[in-house]
Amino acid sequence: MERFEGKTAIVTGASRGIGLAIAERLVAEGARVVVTGRTKDTLDEAVAALGGPAYALGVAGKADDQEHQADTVRRAIEAFGSVDLLVNNTGINPVYGPMIELDLAAARKIVEINCLAALSWTQTVHGAWMKEHGGSVVNVSSVSGVQPAPMIGMYGASKAMLISMTELLAVELAPDIRINAVAPAVVKTKFATALYEGREAELAAGYPLKRLGEPEDIGSVVAFLLSEDAAWLTGQTVVIDGGVTLVGAAE
Repeated sequence: MERFEGKTAIVTGASRGIGLAIAERLVAEGARVVVTGRTKDTLDEAVAALGGPAYALGVAGKADDQEHQADTVRRAIEAFGSVDLLVNNTGINPVYGPMIELDLAAARKIVEINCLAALSWTQTVHGAWMKEHGGSVVNVSSVSGVQPAPMIGMYGASKAMLISMTELLAVELAPDIRINAVAPAVVKTKFATALYEGREAELAAGYPLKRLGEPEDIGSVVAFLLSEDAAWLTGQTVVIDGGVTLVGAAE
């Protein structure tokens, strides 16, 4: 398929894991992709995996740095001519424990990265390209944003906020810009290692589909939402969870 021929995407937090899988799927379907992350060396490896400079560009920086955002968007347009697609994938979860004991500085940082950075990226892309040309955005939320997730409560609360932002922006920016979200359960990435390491079989047994997610499971759904195959879909959150939320908690 060449659903994204002539299109350019920015995927944040895409040096590995879910973000890289999304970028790989978009390139496979004809897109040019700009990937971001904090470490240049890791981004260089990602660009190589995506096919090199003809297909991908890596821009290192902090996700919530507005100068980094503006520079990334500028370089995307210079390199590939447009920014038609945006995937807000960057997220952090630096704490584990009861919300009642949560350090408020950590809480602010979680909201800053998981919510406000996504809003800022969307604002920046909107001002530079999508306002005049249209486009499609996908925010990567979590099943912890659609049901309570004890011990990672602030992460879940931030992902619920991201879902709410997705709905609000979908209404504001229609009809020329579509914004949707995905809400994965446990996916086998370095980010989620603490959730399944040493107990994968036990955890997977609770999923109706009897396995945890792979990054490619998310990449395929994100590609659909970004594409014209989802042209009458906006403001929605697609839960990608192997069925686990149908039978209980996601972890």
